[in-house]
Amino acid sequence: MDNDFFMKRTLRLAAKGRFTTSPNPMVGAVIVKNRKIISEDFHRKPGDLHAEALAIEKAGKNANGSTLYVNLEPCCHLEKRTPPCTKAIINAGIKEVIIGMIDPNPKVSGKGILELQKAGIKVRTGILEDKAKRLNEAYIKYITTGKPFVTLKIAMTLDGKIATPEGHSKWITGEKSRKMVHQLRASVDAIITAIGTVKTDDPQLTSRIKGGKNPKRIIIDPDLEIPLHSRVLQVPPETIIVTRKSEVRSQKSEVGKKKKILSDKGIIIIEYEDEKLNLDWFIKKLGEMEITSVLIEGGSSLNAHALEDGIVDKIMFFIAPKIIGGRESFPAVGGRSFKKLEDAYRIKDLKVKRTGEDLLIEGYIK
Repeated sequence: MDNDFFMKRTLRLAAKGRFTTSPNPMVGAVIVKNRKIISEDFHRKPGDLHAEALAIEKAGKNANGSTLYVNLEPCCHLEKRTPPCTKAIINAGIKEVIIGMIDPNPKVSGKGILELQKAGIKVRTGILEDKAKRLNEAYIKYITTGKPFVTLKIAMTLDGKIATPEGHSKWITGEKSRKMVHQLRASVDAIITAIGTVKTDDPQLTSRIKGGKNPKRIIIDPDLEIPLHSRVLQVPPETIIVTRKSEVRSQKSEVGKKKKILSDKGIIIIEYEDEKLNLDWFIKKLGEMEITSVLIEGGSSLNAHALEDGIVDKIMFFIAPKIIGGRESFPAVGGRSFKKLEDAYRIKDLKVKRTGEDLLIEGYIK
């Protein structure tokens, strides 16, 4: 059993916190002595003890002289609700720490390693670093830019259609793909969709899986057209409506009255000034609200808008073995214009896998 073996175990442990740790990173810790695991644990939610502290607590006096494996550099600062892990590691008498990746948080970023080294602890970094970064890609984007990590999810047919001319889209993909989407929803802080999808499908946009949280639901609705009976208006989970600001929207106007009804329901209203919503501006605003990850589940127009405004980090295309055909059927990505072949959005680190009868293609926007 080598370093890779134990680091893989820390990553598997860390992933158990996928639904609950945000805005904190997912972290697992494994303590090894004489090449045997003596304790292990993972971080569960903000405010709880970190993985390293939990594993050290379990190991007790046996931690003395051991090796600690952790997928993210141990924290060393005091600006949080829990004690710094570096102190716990030093006090436990751990002799070596093996780290997957350096924490990009400026409050840590190498300082935790330096503190351990000053205490005479041997430190190694970069073990399965790519996998460690992939696991916490949302945390990395948020902590370095202040913006949430954005995934564009599309369910479509082999001929690139997401709905019939009448707008029917249930169900394009199979049961296994839909279950994976519910897991995706549970792993993000918010889902973004547009008013067209709400009016056509009346979705709940909840995760509906055991142990999974329901994300915030964000509806882009420029003219505040949302029907008051819409299922997304059932709070909780939290719903945010993004609408265009207008001088005629006084409290006495119909729109003003509707806005008050929504506010009384507990709906958060965010207004923007321009004719068209600038998604990059909006994504920054979500970051200020401590939203670290977003899943876009919209129609042709919203998909195009997200790509045009450059907010998409990752794509996940679920492709069903079906063909709809027809010029008036809705394409996966619409918009008023198209990209020249040389200017097309390019995808890197492409992966293809089966999800039941469907294919899932995922990758990152270059």
